[in-house]
Amino acid sequence: MTTTPINLFASALHFHPDGEVRAAERQMTSSDFGVWQIATFHVDTDAEVHADHWEMHPEAEEAVCCLTGGVRLYLRPATPDDAEEMVQLPAGTAVIVPRGRWHRLELDAPSDLMSVTLRHGTRLEKRTDAR
Repeated sequence: MTTTPINLFASALHFHPDGEVRAAERQMTSSDFGVWQIATFHVDTDAEVHADHWEMHPEAEEAVCCLTGGVRLYLRPATPDDAEEMVQLPAGTAVIVPRGRWHRLELDAPSDLMSVTLRHGTRLEKRTDAR
């Protein structure tokens, strides 16, 4: 095995159940069963974080990390009468999104983000209240 640097803004790291780690293409809505993905993104606009969609990971929690900039993470209400829950993430902070919880992001500024989760079974759903 050759040890070389991996550009985390161009590739994701996939952690396999057998202990293997490899650089791979980032996958937003699916991956091999049991494979954890660490993905890093530079984003300038809400469109790049699919602010007009809700996202949900049925098989694991997700760590959403704001490395630089600032974002707001919204959790979809559990019932229609509830309000969205918002978590402010300034640079250097993270939040754990519970397994199966619908969530979305909006930017406060251009940001570098990192997500860690099992992407297998991930679902996206268009917001009906999108601006």
